[in-house]
Amino acid sequence: MSKLDEIEAAVAELAPREFERFRAWFEEFQSERFDRKIERDASSGNLDELADAAIAEHRAGRTREL
Repeated sequence: MSKLDEIEAAVAELAPREFERFRAWFEEFQSERFDRKIERDASSGNLDELADAAIAEHRAGRTREL
């Protein structure tokens, strides 16, 4: 049995209250990982091309206010 299989089995056995605590923890964990990845991509220049394209679209009048 793989580690992932063990985790899935353990999560499946959680009581409803424990599952909600796990879900909230996992959501926060996932958000933090995503934020760190965006920060790395931004600081390394990986998002520059996308930002430049968005700015060009806006300057060309092809955007709208949200």
